[in-house]
Amino acid sequence: MQRVLLKSKIHRVTVTEADLDYEGSLTIDRNLMDAADLLPYEEVHIFNVTNGHRFSTYVIEGDRGSNTICVNGAAAHLAREGDCLIIASFARYNEDEFENHSPKLVYVDDYNNIKNIKSELNNLRLANTDQ
Repeated sequence: MQRVLLKSKIHRVTVTEADLDYEGSLTIDRNLMDAADLLPYEEVHIFNVTNGHRFSTYVIEGDRGSNTICVNGAAAHLAREGDCLIIASFARYNEDEFENHSPKLVYVDDYNNIKNIKSELNNLRLANTDQ
């Protein structure tokens, strides 16, 4: 059996731009992408702390060091410049991978500069129910 677990998270980034006329997606500074182990076109879930909206889209690479978080296309109706977001990616893991699963957690300051990166080993173990 496989389970979907958190792979990585960028916690409390600030939206630097919202571009309604762009085709769609979320532009993220390449430094933040690398820190969170995100690839271009990877699906991400967005949780807007400011207004409560939740949506999913895909990542587009932004300029390295730009601190860019740009919500594009129709999603620009759900997030505005200055909004606080949590960006999360998930992956499927099999039972052999649960025990050593370590999501990457990236924390930023008010200007989207990386403050801290954690990779916490969860030591997930499923209870043995065959007793």
